[in-house]
Amino acid sequence: MSQVAAPRGRTCSRSPRSRTLRSVATLTSAVLAVSVLAGCSSDDEGEQAAAAAQDNAPAARDKVADGGTMRWAVDALPTTLNAFQADADGATSRIAGAVLPSLYTLDARGRPQRNADYLESAKVVETEPKQVVLYKLNQQAVWSDGREIGAPDFVAQWRALSGRDTAYWTARNSGYERIERIERGKDDLEVRVTFGKPYADWQSLFTPLYPKEVMGSPSSFNDGARTALKATAGPFELKGIDRKSGEVTLVRSARWWGQPAKLDTLRLKAVPRTERVAALSAGTLDLAEIDRAAADRIAQAVRDARSGANGGQALTHGPGAGTTPAAALRSWALAHGTDEAQAQVVRAAREKNQQAIAQYASEQSALGKFVVRKSLEPAYTQLSLNGESGPLADERVRRAVARALNRQELAEAVLKPLGLPARPPGSHLALAGQAAYADSSDALGDQDTKEARALLSDAGWVPGGANKKPAGTKAGSESVEKTPEKKPAGEKAGEKKAGEAGAGKPEAAKPGSSQWQADVASNEGLYIVGDDKPGSSATVPADGKAGESARGVGGPENGTSVLAPAPAAALQSVAVLRQAESLDTGTAPGAEAKGQTAGRPDNGVAGAYAPLGTAAPAVPAAASQSLGKDGKALDLRFVLPSGPGSESLRAVGDRIVRMLDAVGIRTTVTKVADESFFKDHVASGDYDLALYSWPASAFPATDARPIFAKPEPASDGSLLVEQNYARVGTDRIDQLFDQAVATLDEEEARELVRQADARIWAAAGSIPLYQRPQLVAARPELLNAGAWGFAAPRYQDIGWKKPASANGAERNTSK
Repeated sequence: MSQVAAPRGRTCSRSPRSRTLRSVATLTSAVLAVSVLAGCSSDDEGEQAAAAAQDNAPAARDKVADGGTMRWAVDALPTTLNAFQADADGATSRIAGAVLPSLYTLDARGRPQRNADYLESAKVVETEPKQVVLYKLNQQAVWSDGREIGAPDFVAQWRALSGRDTAYWTARNSGYERIERIERGKDDLEVRVTFGKPYADWQSLFTPLYPKEVMGSPSSFNDGARTALKATAGPFELKGIDRKSGEVTLVRSARWWGQPAKLDTLRLKAVPRTERVAALSAGTLDLAEIDRAAADRIAQAVRDARSGANGGQALTHGPGAGTTPAAALRSWALAHGTDEAQAQVVRAAREKNQQAIAQYASEQSALGKFVVRKSLEPAYTQLSLNGESGPLADERVRRAVARALNRQELAEAVLKPLGLPARPPGSHLALAGQAAYADSSDALGDQDTKEARALLSDAGWVPGGANKKPAGTKAGSESVEKTPEKKPAGEKAGEKKAGEAGAGKPEAAKPGSSQWQADVASNEGLYIVGDDKPGSSATVPADGKAGESARGVGGPENGTSVLAPAPAAALQSVAVLRQAESLDTGTAPGAEAKGQTAGRPDNGVAGAYAPLGTAAPAVPAAASQSLGKDGKALDLRFVLPSGPGSESLRAVGDRIVRMLDAVGIRTTVTKVADESFFKDHVASGDYDLALYSWPASAFPATDARPIFAKPEPASDGSLLVEQNYARVGTDRIDQLFDQAVATLDEEEARELVRQADARIWAAAGSIPLYQRPQLVAARPELLNAGAWGFAAPRYQDIGWKKPASANGAERNTSK
């Protein structure tokens, strides 16, 4: 993969096994109110907040026909079959889920559940002197070569992923580095795992589980498992990968001991999102995640089919639908006019238009045979505020940006047209329905224009400030700006160090106000940290060599990418273009600008001469509210992708621009190529504001920590970070994550996670806006497949509806 540049500092690796990049960081201070950061939500809020319902045509197995083939779209063929490598992608994850053991899978509420196909039981049997987990394996569980699944496979995976042997090119080792030893229990079906350090998220380990033949040596791990698997143990097995036709073929496993797969064959077809409408209408796909535009076309096609519009009647939408009778008559007249040259051009255009109309009508007729299944995806779109430098290095400005946003309005604009719940996420670390969920957004506060302006004023950004020179500035050559002296971590400019005479505690204030009470428990500052850029199109291995582009789980599959935390990172590499492309708020780019222009008086051209006595052009009201400080205007650079799949994301950005404008914050929108959006801007820190998404996790103490980690000093004075693209973190947040991952009391762990989330809200480096919709096109007769939401697919239950007129009749397998 190509190395990601870091314009604001060098990049460096934390250790040889690390696959992440970091950049130099600066710091500023913050004071947080302990009482506020404890959160205002009740302990059972996670239970009360309902997750969005699945929409996957659930059916009992006896209603599903035996046999048949299902064709499922993926963004691209997998670059590796090893889910623990840096360039593992969505196809890698999908194959692993169908052919390899998953000891725990997620249910509809995003909670880990023991997979009885592999485990009879798994529990902590000792906590003192050390934590011991005892796994009892299903006695029927075997690899496809006939060997029993057992302790040797656990040992091989632990050694490969522990990070102790740097010859293994691993993307992550979270949790495995805490294991001290693994040994056989009283028989071959028992595996005892002893932890050197307590690990609350032990259920996240050994999923997927690879055979020892893959994990047993660096060569088989690094190279052998990229294109083939020596053994599998799932309801399907890998038959082959045809890179010429762009297909992965999975077939029903003859060695599978559980309920047999209903399908004979599962084909994963590489179809880019821009081509999925054509593939669906051509009949080459049965299931595909789609964007909002495709979903609208299918919905319209279904309506047309019901009304008979596809039966020869002209469609009222699509190419040519907006042509008026007058325009059509004029076109006909020109095509048959006496000017032969012009007539020829018009006839060619009319023929091309008729072809487009015919193709569109044909596609709509075919799309009418599909349905759209929808739910909320286990991921949220956020506004990231880069706190590394500039105005957003001041926490007051970040809070002002957050207080200017009407998150409810943004969520409704995205989700309400789809008929999905439109409640903004109240947590960075869990989503509604998950056990750890609690709404801690009160630590920052809701939309409040007056408070946002007060915060900006307190930070020195005032109307007319752009025209004022800094105090003490001299004229001529003496007007030299002095660089302020750097302060230690957590110390504000002008603030005395702890223990010095006169050092005191700041006064307490209400949440969201411009003054905050000191966090006495930690006395930490607010660090503006560097970035880790393993995602999107670049993840750098320990040796620093370039490699192939990485793609992300669920990311490329949905057109925009989701950046992946910790374990999910290796599966979600090309990570930031999947965020709101399936959404359409209905705001057309440029619409507002046109509206502002209409009816506006012509005040002349700047710099032009005018007759004596002509009044000076009026200053627009918005301009009079523009804020500045020390001769500099408050203008934030808002970076958005420019690709055809990101129209809706840009529409969300347009709404944010208007909300910020209302409090005097100006933005300069920069539209960049999709392929450079993440690696050249988000990851490298070349932005002030950006929209991208994070997936939710069942193990936030492990997975979310790298996203919000404070920087660590390197030997050269730079700071190392994990995946904190907002570059904002605190000591106390890290402490809370460390405590949560080390306690074996589930309730205590959840409470610590909630406390960490409250502090993340107060730091205002990341503002969750809405949970992302999940839109899936499916044939109506396809059962147990569609928008799963949090849950993992149960591959053996997917199949075709059994015809009512036949007993056990199978679907045609000639596809």
